Amino acid sequence: MDREHKRQYDTSRRRAAAQETRRAILDAATRLFVEHGYAATTMAQLAESAGVAVDTVYTVAGRKPALFLHLVEAAVSGTDDAVPAARRDYVREMRAEPDAARKLRRYARAIRGMHARLAPLLRVARTGPPEVARIWQDITLRRADNMRLLARDLAATGQLRPELDPDEVADVIWATNSPEFYCLLVEDRRWPPERFEQWLADTWCRLLLI
Repeated sequence: MDREHKRQYDTSRRRAAAQETRRAILDAATRLFVEHGYAATTMAQLAESAGVAVDTVYTVAGRKPALFLHLVEAAVSGTDDAVPAARRDYVREMRAEPDAARKLRRYARAIRGMHARLAPLLRVARTGPPEVARIWQDITLRRADNMRLLARDLAATGQLRPELDPDEVADVIWATNSPEFYCLLVEDRRWPPERFEQWLADTWCRLLLI
């Protein structure tokens, strides 16, 4: 192996090892937060569960509030990292789709997968301290802003009911696509996730489209 190839190989190995460490920390944090609660989980416990030093946890993930925020962002994106809404695959697919009903059905499918990941973190947020509640509130407000973008995108198709104001459309989608709403039907009322997805898409189409 020549020197350049060895350098590339070593870089790839370091990158893979760093990603493995990151994944171990995120998995351990999710598990401990869900099992024991946010406040009761210490960074030392998290490090032990992940098989790393405490300093490594701080270096990779930051303090506990930053770690929890990262878990929420990762659950939203479906990856180990935060991904801006405009760069998510399902958002790109929705924007490229000219038909409003198909846009909404694609979004309902994304919501189903997203909230399956977010539901355990919602339970943590409900019982967590104010710093966790603020993180969740910030995510909720950001979601409301994104729904206004979606409402404008739907309006551009000419397929929204004419009597509906775009802000009302955004609020209806925002309320019904929340992880809290998902938990009410899927966890509390035992709906299969597939039924939730179908119902959500059908409801949006009946309420919002001509």
